[in-house]
Amino acid sequence: MTIRDFLMLDLPPLLAALMAGATCGLLGSFLVLRRESLVGDALSHAVLPGIVLAFAITGARSGLPMLVGAMAAGLLAVVLISVVQRAARLDPGAAIGAIFTTFFAIGLVLMETTGARSVDLDLDCVLFGQLETLVWAQAEGLHSLVDPVALEGLPRQLGLLAGVGLVVAVVVAALWRPLKLICFDPGYAAALGMPSRALEFGLALLVAAAAVAAFESVGSILVVAMLVCPAAALRLMTDRYGAQVLGGAALGAALGGVGYALAGPVPAALGLDISLNAAGVIGTLGGVMVAVAALVRAGVRRARVVTA
Repeated sequence: MTIRDFLMLDLPPLLAALMAGATCGLLGSFLVLRRESLVGDALSHAVLPGIVLAFAITGARSGLPMLVGAMAAGLLAVVLISVVQRAARLDPGAAIGAIFTTFFAIGLVLMETTGARSVDLDLDCVLFGQLETLVWAQAEGLHSLVDPVALEGLPRQLGLLAGVGLVVAVVVAALWRPLKLICFDPGYAAALGMPSRALEFGLALLVAAAAVAAFESVGSILVVAMLVCPAAALRLMTDRYGAQVLGGAALGAALGGVGYALAGPVPAALGLDISLNAAGVIGTLGGVMVAVAALVRAGVRRARVVTA
């Protein structure tokens, strides 16, 4: 493979996997610490109606309208989950499950009724993303990395992922201590006068934004894996807030990069004339990572018991 081939075919999906993994891994830690991992699953599915409606209204898959539509749908889902939970006195998990399945079903219906599926959105894109289709056709060589004209040809998904990732990083840095308090002791945070409810809604909006930014590239299934697996693995390995949050971002990026890199070589090493779906490999590695972390934690505990 030449440098030009790498820049054209592999660099865009690799960057998308890295950025999606880092952003989702960062936010996933807050969901895991708050024991709201299912909220990430719910939001990654609940944003679909907003995405489809934005596409139906604008007629294009441009980043800003889809982001606004997805965030509106995500915020509405969060509000409805709270309303249903209180009105019907349901368990939080039951309320979340009812709302996100309803929203996802509505999104699928809208895909058919608005004609979005027959034009530019389809079920495979929604579920599995399309990492392999991200191509930088204007890449000619290393000089393209500093050529403004060539850089304009980068897939628009990368710009959306980069923008959302930057906003998420800035917000998390600015609200580092308040977010820590609502994760470990929301009652104390409220007693200090912190706007806990606003912080919770803000966190939900960030998750919705990250979900839609990663949605088209990696699909809704992998968004869930990236939100949960890196954070869950770190939670099994550390009790430190900083290590959990920053480590979740780093582990998410590593998961995305390694998973994409292995999608082609693994079948080749086994003598198979095929290439695996990158999203599938990344999701599988996420599950393996959590299992390994659980085994390591169990081994450490056994060693401590024997030593004691």
